[in-house]
Amino acid sequence: MIARGAGGDEPRDTLDRGRVLRAAMELADARGIESVTMRELGRQLGVEAASLYNHVAGKDDLLDGMVDLVVAEIDLPPSGVDWREAVRRRAVSAREVFSHHRWAAGLIDSREQSGPSSRSYADRVLGALLQAGFSPRVAAHAFMVLDSYIYGFERQRSRLSASDDVDAIEGAREVLAAIPSGAYPSLARVATEYAAEPFDDGAAFDFGLGLILDGLQRLLESA
Repeated sequence: MIARGAGGDEPRDTLDRGRVLRAAMELADARGIESVTMRELGRQLGVEAASLYNHVAGKDDLLDGMVDLVVAEIDLPPSGVDWREAVRRRAVSAREVFSHHRWAAGLIDSREQSGPSSRSYADRVLGALLQAGFSPRVAAHAFMVLDSYIYGFERQRSRLSASDDVDAIEGAREVLAAIPSGAYPSLARVATEYAAEPFDDGAAFDFGLGLILDGLQRLLESA
């Protein structure tokens, strides 16, 4: 399939599934996942929306493919390192990927189908846990807890974290100003803290991840 430019003379690059998926990701990165429609994607690629169905079966197939490309960007747990370090590196890499694709964490949670990258990802994470000595059942539970934390943290951070420190401080000050005098003392105390020094989402992520890894370590030692 050759897509042609607006004048119909100069052919664009050959259209294939990979190019369609990457264009959909770029559209979601720029304008949010809600902007990804077959019509708009066709417009971005300079083709009729109907021609996209030569490469994706439909909207669900498109979204599943986008998820698999995102997961492929996450570093798989390296071999030959301690399980905690392997899992930690994977978690940090996933967070970095989700910071580039703000829509991805929510989309992953909503999809029922998994592609080859997603299956490889799950296999390597479970393998690191099994090799550490966790039973298959506990490894599966740990995998679910870790992914729930990573995806959930990013979705929460996307709603609460501002784009820069100045905006974060200003947001905390607005929260503080909206609290009536003497009301919600705990919330006011935390808002006062962040009105002086911005929220560090990296430190917050490491804090929660450390709690999970410490709990798994204790479970492994007791077994």
